[in-house]
Amino acid sequence: MRTGLRALTSRGRSFLASGIAALLMAVILGENDLFRIGVLVTALPLLAAMVVARTRYRLSCARRLDPPRAEAGGEATVTLRLENVTRLPTGLLLIEDTVPYALGVRPRFVLDRVEARGVREIDYRVRSDLRGRYTIGPLSIRIADPFGLVELARSFTISDTLVVTPHVAALPHVRLSGEWTGGGDSRTRSVAAAGDDDVAPREYRQGDDLRRVHWRSTARHGELMVRREEQQWQSRGALLLDTRRHAHRGEGPRSSFEVAVSAAASIGVHLAHEGLGLRLVTDQGAEHLTDTGLSWSLLDTLAMVRNSPARSLEMGVSALRQGGGDGLIVAVLGSLDPEEARELARIRHSGITGVAVLLDVSTWEGGERQAADDHQAVQTVLAGYGWRIVRLPAGTSIASVWQDAANRGRYALNPTGGAA
Repeated sequence: MRTGLRALTSRGRSFLASGIAALLMAVILGENDLFRIGVLVTALPLLAAMVVARTRYRLSCARRLDPPRAEAGGEATVTLRLENVTRLPTGLLLIEDTVPYALGVRPRFVLDRVEARGVREIDYRVRSDLRGRYTIGPLSIRIADPFGLVELARSFTISDTLVVTPHVAALPHVRLSGEWTGGGDSRTRSVAAAGDDDVAPREYRQGDDLRRVHWRSTARHGELMVRREEQQWQSRGALLLDTRRHAHRGEGPRSSFEVAVSAAASIGVHLAHEGLGLRLVTDQGAEHLTDTGLSWSLLDTLAMVRNSPARSLEMGVSALRQGGGDGLIVAVLGSLDPEEARELARIRHSGITGVAVLLDVSTWEGGERQAADDHQAVQTVLAGYGWRIVRLPAGTSIASVWQDAANRGRYALNPTGGAA
């Protein structure tokens, strides 16, 4: 009963106060009819509190996100599935799901009645223009009486995560010579010329070619075994993203930083679909990407990337050097000075294709004239070391300028290290 009284709504408290006041006035004035009205008005919220407090509903809840990953600016559908697992029907249920402010207002629904063993499904949509990882849930249910006098809250514990990834643009195919480390169209090599009986088989791993299954060993071990004589040559590349706060201009989804993240996501997904094994590097160092589902791992990482307080690209350049073995380096860069560009440019050598996507931050709101002058100087430095330049001003899609990645630098590097 105490729980029910604490659950009284404003209407219920008003009824209770009015009933008590009517009873007092009836006693003072000696009005029997007023006394009967006071008893009725006082008893109504008390009875409602007692009934709601003694209610023992057992509900199960499940939530489904479709899709579990959505692009910034896209929508996802959340489906709630409520099941009454008791043999008693429920009363009025007020349902509210917990969503972050970035996904919109909290969805609220009213269910008049759920029959015994009944199931209800409720859909609603969420949308965010901001990248990130958002927790949806837990679901809360308010049990109310038909008169709205008492409202008792119950909450589930389950929650789900919606990942809002950067916008990915479809890029045209561009021939980037040098992107395949190890060379060769088949990207395979033979390390043994042993006969079928002499191979050293190993257990099957997801992604192995089924044509390499060694059936004799499979029958002997009772599980799929594959031949070792062919090993895949992994095509490797590196993607550098400049996240320095001072290197970008603008605010919100249209800032140069968000455009840079979207460009990195578009390039990364495009190259991953072409079979390139990528590693992601920022000015803070190397980022961890899982081996499986590379494009999804890249998007999940970029969904959470934030501006860094770093003032230089030194850690990023160092991480690129330590990785080694890259046939292709793509750098998505904000504002940088010619000396920083020179340090980055020196990483590229014969056999490596370097592509620099330069955001012209002077074209964003708050850009300075000096940034425009530095931008031209940076292009000259990078082109002088053989980098291919893709210029990306404000309001331009990476898809419309990606063809420039096929153009070699306009300057040749002379033996002294300068631009000839």
